[in-house]
Amino acid sequence: MTRADEASPLLANRERPPQPQRYQASKEELLDFYKQMLLIRRFEERAGQLYGLGFIGGFCHLYIGQEAVAVGLQSAMTVGKDSVITGYRDHGHMLAYGIDPKVIMAELTGRAAGISKGKGGSMHMFSVEHGFYGGHGIVGAQVSLGTGLALKHKYSEDGGVNLAYFGDGAANQGQVYESFNMAKLWDLPVIYAIENNHYAMGTSVERSASEPDFYKRGESFQIPGIQVDGMDVLAVRGAAQVALEWTRSGKGPIILELKTYRYRGHSMSDPAKYRTREEVQSYRENQDPIQRAEKELAAMGVPEDELKAIDKEIKDIVVEAAKFAEEAPEPEAGELHTDVLVERY
Repeated sequence: MTRADEASPLLANRERPPQPQRYQASKEELLDFYKQMLLIRRFEERAGQLYGLGFIGGFCHLYIGQEAVAVGLQSAMTVGKDSVITGYRDHGHMLAYGIDPKVIMAELTGRAAGISKGKGGSMHMFSVEHGFYGGHGIVGAQVSLGTGLALKHKYSEDGGVNLAYFGDGAANQGQVYESFNMAKLWDLPVIYAIENNHYAMGTSVERSASEPDFYKRGESFQIPGIQVDGMDVLAVRGAAQVALEWTRSGKGPIILELKTYRYRGHSMSDPAKYRTREEVQSYRENQDPIQRAEKELAAMGVPEDELKAIDKEIKDIVVEAAKFAEEAPEPEAGELHTDVLVERY
């Protein structure tokens, strides 16, 4: 029998991915990332306004502050080849995958022209064409579904990778670890992206997680993890490339913990009294992903007037999407009975 102190360290012979390097973007690439993040920001700001005016019903979870995560990760993926799945804070992920803002906004307002025919709303959006599989309201459920999508990629040998997003709150759900176990047993091509925005609804990570470093959560399943500055789009993009190379080469799942922050409450109905205004303001002033990109673009020689013109262009796109969503007709009553089953029985 081997004594514990004589046993080899658990990690000694385990291959691990290299530490990611910050992505060296060209001016054109960084401008594209900037436009995508700004589109998400302006879209979400307008969604918040429409919610306040009563055009959006039910729940509405905004992505303001977390834009660098979706843009940094999904800009490295191939639309139609790779698949994405997330929870109910899903508008930004759809925009980052190139889906038309009009049909997203129309879905928010429950219109027939919405991407889920107005029947999914804010929390349940899909686009099989883009490989975007929701938008899920059950906390942590998307992790198991994403693992299944990864199994599909491996089974069909299509070269695709699944990106499964979930938050720090969902990271404590039991089905997450069942999924980790199966994903590693079968070396499935899946990237588990934990968006750690520090608050599981209204409960801080310090109060809800015995291990607050979520990138370590896969160690007992031999799944490597990397912690990333989720407020820096280039740091996220660099980590995405390492993760994609790892999974595409057949080495199985990997965990990315994106340290990020949401400026608004958990949902539009959350006044966020569990944190101070000073905390939120500190993130806005010192770590805002869009402002950080603006500073880098300025250092590359992009004039302030050009950035202002981009902002106006993005605002015009969002205004047009909102107008479309407000004026589009609601679904016919008969639509309540459609899309319940894939086939008729």
